[in-house]
Amino acid sequence: MPLDAYARKRLWRWYDNPLRRRDDVIEAWIVLAAWTVFTLGGTAAGLVTARAADDAFARQRAERQSVRAVVLHDVPLVAAGPGSGSGRLMTAVRWTAADGSPRTGRALVSTGSRAGSKVTVWQDGHGRLTFAPPSPTRAAVESGVAGTAAATAVAGLVFGSGTVARRRLDRRRVEAWAREWVLVEPRWGHRTG
Repeated sequence: MPLDAYARKRLWRWYDNPLRRRDDVIEAWIVLAAWTVFTLGGTAAGLVTARAADDAFARQRAERQSVRAVVLHDVPLVAAGPGSGSGRLMTAVRWTAADGSPRTGRALVSTGSRAGSKVTVWQDGHGRLTFAPPSPTRAAVESGVAGTAAATAVAGLVFGSGTVARRRLDRRRVEAWAREWVLVEPRWGHRTG
């Protein structure tokens, strides 16, 4: 099929012809708007979300700092129960905050750690224990995943809305056809069945 014929077939709603209905023009605009919002809105949502996530991870890396802590209780070598497959368990630790005050809290440490052994824990700007910030590589991957999820969400909303609008137009076209058929059908002389 030549390119011109293909384009005319795909873009028939945009060309003036006697069979084109008002609903066909509305549908053409809905499709154009959906693709525009999908392309521009999805891209913008993905980029903004990825940038915001990357900034949040960078803030975490800047605010959190590692400190040396002392394990207060022996940690069993083999842990029993849920989550024991990681080789780490929560236990009490003591560390010195940036302001010089002694602190205690619970942190994940390796199984088999003895009381008095040194471990590395992470604290936030207020001296509270927290998780380690993601590495730059992991942060980039997670930012990319978040951006992709945002773009996908926009795409789902746009295509879902477009589908609902097009189905309503289809229903209106079928109802219009039924009304016209009621007017035309009695004029036909030959009836079947």
